Amino acid sequence: MYMRFYVSAIIWLLMASSILVAQDQKRDYRKLHYLSEEEMNSKVDLSRDFTPTDPPSGIIRNVAEFDQMQSVLVRYPFGVPVELIREMAENTLVTTIVANAGEQQTVINTYTNSNVNLDNCAFLIAPSDSYWVRDYGPWFVFDGDKNPGIVDFPYNRPRPNDNNIPSAVAENLGIDLYGMNLISTGGNYMCDGMGKAASTDLVWEENPGLTQQQVGDYVSDYLGNPTYTVTSDPLGDYIKHIDCWGKFLSPGKILLGQVPPTDNRYQDFEDMANYFANTNSSYGYPYEVVRVFTPGTYPNTPYTNSLILNKKVFVPITGSQWDDEALAVYEEAMPGYEIIGVMYNGWENTDALHCRTKGIADLGMLYIKHYPILGDIYYSDHYEITAEVIAYSGESVYQDSVFIYYRTNSGDYTHTLMTQVDGDTYTGTITGINQGDLVEYYLFAADASGRRSFSPYIGQPDPFEFQVATLPGIDFNPDSVLFTTMEEMLIGLPLHLVNNTSSGLMISSITEMGEEFLWYVEEMPQLPLFLSGNDSLSLNILCEIPVKLIGDIVVDTLYVTTVSGVYAVPIMIDSDLLISGNVEKQKTEFILYPNPASTHIQFAMSAPPKGEIHLSLYRLTGELVVKTRLQANGSVCRYELPTDLSSGTYLYEITDGYGRKTGRLVVIK
Repeated sequence: MYMRFYVSAIIWLLMASSILVAQDQKRDYRKLHYLSEEEMNSKVDLSRDFTPTDPPSGIIRNVAEFDQMQSVLVRYPFGVPVELIREMAENTLVTTIVANAGEQQTVINTYTNSNVNLDNCAFLIAPSDSYWVRDYGPWFVFDGDKNPGIVDFPYNRPRPNDNNIPSAVAENLGIDLYGMNLISTGGNYMCDGMGKAASTDLVWEENPGLTQQQVGDYVSDYLGNPTYTVTSDPLGDYIKHIDCWGKFLSPGKILLGQVPPTDNRYQDFEDMANYFANTNSSYGYPYEVVRVFTPGTYPNTPYTNSLILNKKVFVPITGSQWDDEALAVYEEAMPGYEIIGVMYNGWENTDALHCRTKGIADLGMLYIKHYPILGDIYYSDHYEITAEVIAYSGESVYQDSVFIYYRTNSGDYTHTLMTQVDGDTYTGTITGINQGDLVEYYLFAADASGRRSFSPYIGQPDPFEFQVATLPGIDFNPDSVLFTTMEEMLIGLPLHLVNNTSSGLMISSITEMGEEFLWYVEEMPQLPLFLSGNDSLSLNILCEIPVKLIGDIVVDTLYVTTVSGVYAVPIMIDSDLLISGNVEKQKTEFILYPNPASTHIQFAMSAPPKGEIHLSLYRLTGELVVKTRLQANGSVCRYELPTDLSSGTYLYEITDGYGRKTGRLVVIK
């Protein structure tokens, strides 16, 4: 369970410089998140507040909220509690917008009194009109030459100081500013960093002079998002911002609000969830849709209006009975992140933490672009993994640092080095996978700037995963071939290929002669071969006696290829037995029970053993996972399985002074 922090604060009502809710909303319209009547009748002066430019060149990448940030932007007078700023400044630079040097000193005093880490504080001296930095703040991109930039847009409020903040940030950072002549607000825009973005149809309403196609072209040309989803607004509220009810948690995962069935908006929310659940993400698979209950009743429940800031997620809470449930949803959906609940009396359902903060992209980020393998897939003897590793810092990527980390069936992680093949492109392979395996993996890279990066962003706590399907068509009887004596190697062991379907299968190839040791099929049938439904093909597997084998069980694989897929069966040698030459007849019969095993296994003995009794357990890959001595209690040997032993099929070997017995063990937990 990840730690929760409940941050509390009071609204400063008596200080004019920090008024958060205007006493007279009609008069102080700049304290309103939405347009006042006065603003509705005021025309945005684009000639003063916005300058259009050509778009960035080349292939553009729009930075997502869950990408690496070098800073986070807030504005003074504050719209967030200082306790939140203190928490953010623990790990990330906080940049505060202040009007002048006097305000800067006031903020420094406030931060000092509140124990905010001043080493992680910076200031942008620029006039502003409101604290909704999400709506008017900068949108970050990288152009085709990996140069960072900011895309500016006409902010749809007649608040000229707010509208000038993106240019002030660009000047402060020393990066290019691009003017996209599309009226918008940041609260009604989200992107996934891989070419997809979304808004509500407010963006069409705000740009009546543009066609829907032209709106989409702007988003594609300036932001690099050719797929632009424009939705209705299920919230049905005045502001129609998408961050009031949904947000991307990653390129493949989206969080959506949920209301009770008695709510008249219920079906609209469910239709939105169904839409995304049946729409492919940038990963090429339908979105994983996460729901958080947001009934909107007092006290407020603005849970989707959260901020992802590097490895922390700040969730607005208000003391509602639904707070704990909402935080639990984030913890389950975003393992590895620190989920922090932020209590504040100033949150509104449609105006909370996300609206009042804005990340500043890490301009030198190390980015791994990868289209993962997910879901149920066909068996293969290897899976090729390709990724682009982009060092926006301009520093070199360490060639010996780009790795695939992977594991099967919740076992231990192993890793393999990826190789640079062209420019930013790296490839590597995942091997040693069997039918039915659950495979989890993530990527890692490091560069000379000192940055380290993972894909997915959080790495091991929330890896990509895929399930290797057990294909219908071919069953093997037995399901593995294990040579334990020289005699078996010379005479051979039977292997039966059974067509478990009612229709015929065409076998195009049977791969023989392994890489780990020399084995082959005696009298290989002529291929291709048609195997009728429910029919079988019998093979005899022989093995050349190796000159030397060292250690435990050595594993190779026989592959059978049909039009419906590739099937695999392990071919193994018990090399310990061959080296020792111990072929003495087993006098003590060990009978395994129960099987499948749960927390322990037991062996019944038909006669007293000779000497010590030893048990070894192997994975089907040949990896030794248990080697222990058993204690006999009368005619029974009992062994408690390790608590970290995952479910699956294992090979067991039990020995005493007479010899050994081998077999298969199924562990179910």
